[in-house]
Amino acid sequence: MSQGRVETMTQLHDEHAAALWGYCLSLTGHDRARAEDVVQETLLRAWRNASKLDRTTGSVRAWLFTVARNIVIDEWRTKRARSELAVADVPEVPVDADRTDQLLQSWVVADALSRLSAEHRAVLLECYYRGQSVAEASRRLGIPEGTVKSRTHYALRALRLALEEMGVVA
Repeated sequence: MSQGRVETMTQLHDEHAAALWGYCLSLTGHDRARAEDVVQETLLRAWRNASKLDRTTGSVRAWLFTVARNIVIDEWRTKRARSELAVADVPEVPVDADRTDQLLQSWVVADALSRLSAEHRAVLLECYYRGQSVAEASRRLGIPEGTVKSRTHYALRALRLALEEMGVVA
């Protein structure tokens, strides 16, 4: 290990460590463990490229930030690639699949929903059946977002109670 490389890394740490740490925290959504990994990998790459950092005319901090950003982007892309399925890999549902259970379940839920108040039914319809956000449901129903949230909470409780009264248990 050369003395020049040690001096470069010591200087790098003294001048840029706090800024790099803060930047990595923001890149990772303040996930401290991920930020530590990104900082460690960035400094490892700086160690490996210390000779380039000595000769660079640009900012060392900019180089470090670019490397950290690229590490986070590469990590994100790798996770996304692992979670995606090719269309050919998706199993096809057999045409003759028996959907009796699904049909019966939907009838039971529809019956339980009919036992709820109109307000509770409306928020469940918007938020769960139509998949609307709280803000969108609020706009469509003409009520405040907080009201949508509380009605949804109480509507789910009422739905659970209605299902239990019908003999349905989880």
